[in-house]
Parts: sequence; structure tokens; C-alpha cells
Amino acid sequence: MKILLVCNAGMSTSMLVQRMEKAAKEQGIEVEIKAVPVTVAIDIINDWDVVLLGPQVRHQLKSIEQKSNGTPVAVIDMRDYGLMNGESVLKSALEIIEKNK
Repeated sequence: MKILLVCNAGMSTSMLVQRMEKAAKEQGIEVEIKAVPVTVAIDIINDWDVVLLGPQVRHQLKSIEQKSNGTPVAVIDMRDYGLMNGESVLKSALEIIEKNK
């Protein structure tokens, strides 16, 4: 599974990526997670199973969805993002992937 996180510069989501990877490892889930800025995400959306936007770029949701060829796009819950709750964000991503199979 491949999860793409998107924010303004790809920096603020780096810690969240680490926490999600830790949660995945603890649960025995094999997953690739990467954080990129919006400008990069637009070109690689369709290489991922799900694209999650940081709350600070939620205004980009419609434009990113329009560039997607069926890849699900969602906004990370603001509370989970603020708390850097990797386990909860991972769970949400996996649910979205499962729902869109």
C-alpha cells in the first residue's frame, strides 16, 4: 500500500509520516508513506493508493481530486494532524483504501 501525504512544503508532515510508519510496523502492516508539497503531489497523485491533505492545504482538495484518475483524496482530521496521531491517520488511510478497492 502507498499513502501520500500533502502539505505546503512537505516538512510539517514528515513527523506524521514517521509516526504512521511506526504504527504500521507495530501492526505488521507493510506500507510506503511519503510527504510532499502540493506542487509535487499534482504530478504523482495516480502513483499512490490514497492521497491525504494536511489541514493547511484543504483548500486544494477539489483541484487535486480533478487531477486524480480515481485515486481517493481526503483531508487529514485536524485534531489527528495537530496531535501527530500517526495511528489514527494510518487507520483512516487504510479505511479509505479498503472502501475504494
